[in-house]
Amino acid sequence: MFVGGFAVIGAGRTGYDWRRHAVSSLAAGRGGWPQRGNFVLVGALYCIAADGLARTMIRTGLPRVVPAVVFGVGAGLIGSGVFVTDPVAGFPPDEHHADEACSPRAEPTLHGKLHNLCAIPIFVGTPVAAMSCAVVGAHKADYRWALYSAGSAVAMSGAFVLFARAFGTAGHAGMGGFWQRVSIATGFGWLSALSLRALISSRAAS
Repeated sequence: MFVGGFAVIGAGRTGYDWRRHAVSSLAAGRGGWPQRGNFVLVGALYCIAADGLARTMIRTGLPRVVPAVVFGVGAGLIGSGVFVTDPVAGFPPDEHHADEACSPRAEPTLHGKLHNLCAIPIFVGTPVAAMSCAVVGAHKADYRWALYSAGSAVAMSGAFVLFARAFGTAGHAGMGGFWQRVSIATGFGWLSALSLRALISSRAAS
């Protein structure tokens, strides 16, 4: 839902290049309200999912950290929608002070700083939860789930490093948007699989 949402929103924004620009940039500017809503709505759903995971934790054998981390992902997404990012790699352009807004020397705003903080539980917490499930799965000889969880953790973290390096280079985003999407799709795909797995186990036990 989240990935499909920002893909559609990005396709409709003039001057937006999904390979170069960050997903969060879609929330900035006059046309940013759809992506802000996407952040908040999906974040709320993850908070609800965290409650469901906590309720089924004993039956499913989830590590205790997982529901808390999933709630942190939801809270981080909500915060990302409330606190809008500063312009990144020239998007969105400022109509009145384009050169100043897009300059790598532009001073970050309070909202921009808070937005970056909200990203921590998403891009750090999700790989931690996935690796925790990989360890538990390996102990239970559930090697397919363990391998998928560990692979998702490594892939999300690796893609995160690549897009962070791209956006950290002054005036050059390169393929940062692409790598960010790989990171998000990998991590959120694993979270969806985790939720479905917990739901199936819960129904089987009832």
